Amino acid sequence: MSSIIRLATEQDTEQVLEIYAPFCGDSPVSFEVQPPTLDEMQQRIAKVLQKLPWLVCERYGKVVGYVYAAPHRERAAYQWGVDVSVYIHEAVRCSGIGRALYTSLFEVLVLQGYYSAYAGVTLPNLGSQRLHEVMGFQLIGIYRDVGYKCGAWHDVGWFELSLQPRVLNPKPPIDINALRDSLELQYALTSGIHFLKLT
Repeated sequence: MSSIIRLATEQDTEQVLEIYAPFCGDSPVSFEVQPPTLDEMQQRIAKVLQKLPWLVCERYGKVVGYVYAAPHRERAAYQWGVDVSVYIHEAVRCSGIGRALYTSLFEVLVLQGYYSAYAGVTLPNLGSQRLHEVMGFQLIGIYRDVGYKCGAWHDVGWFELSLQPRVLNPKPPIDINALRDSLELQYALTSGIHFLKLT
C-alpha cells in the first residue's frame, strides 16, 4: 500500500516539523511566531502520545500530514472532550489527506471513550473551514480579533463535533497505550485510507 495512517513515533519528528514550521513564520494559521526546535517538537509528540493519538499519514515512506488530539480543558468534567489539529504538507493539499487523517483520528477517539472534538481555525481560512464542515463540525463561536500576527488582528472560529451519542455515567476515557497492538486500533487507523486520492 502506497499510503498508511499510523501512530507517530520519535523518528517522525523532523518530517512533522518540516510540515509545521512554515505555519509559524509569515502565516496566521498558527499563532506561534517561532517554529519549535526539533527537541521541542519531539517532546510535544511524546507528551500527546502518553494519553492521546498523534497520527501521521505516510506516503511512499514520507510523512505528508499529521493530526493530533489534546485535552480540551483540565478540570475533570471536561475529560470527555479534546481539541484537535491537522496539518498537511503544502505539496499535497486537497488530496484527501486531511479528511483521511481526521476520519481515522475520530475512530480512535471513540474507541478511547471521547465524546466531543473542538477545533480552532484562524479566519478566514477557506480550506480549513471547508474541511471541518465536511467532517461534520459546526461553527459554535468566534473569538474576535483575538490574535495579532503578520501585522493584523485575527479572528478564530471555534468548531465542535459530536463523536458519539452521550450516555449517563460515562466511563473515563482510556489511554491510547491501552489500545496499542489491538485489532480495534488497527481498524480505526485504516478507516480513513479510502479518502486518499491516488496521485
